Amino acid sequence: NNKAAEITGFTSKEVLGRDLVQDFITEEFKASVKEVLDDALAGKEAANFEFPLYTKDKRRVDVLLNATTRRDVAGNSVGMIGVGQDITERKQVEIEKTRV
Repeated sequence: NNKAAEITGFTSKEVLGRDLVQDFITEEFKASVKEVLDDALAGKEAANFEFPLYTKDKRRVDVLLNATTRRDVAGNSVGMIGVGQDITERKQVEIEKTRV
């Protein structure tokens, strides 16, 4: 979507069909991000999961993720919806506060 493109610097064409975890998540967070996404597909939703994402120009962006199971009318899991928010500035303010 447009917001993801704005945050990461990648265009929709550049990311379409690529694996989010394998291609855009740092090695140290791949397993935990994959687990959160897999859990959401299985019906276990996640709220306020934080992880770093690296942009096209190699900048670190801190992301707050909420992953929700998408269900059909019968209640069966048919996918997941992930909503990520750039919290980089908020994290920097928190770090600055601890330095003072």
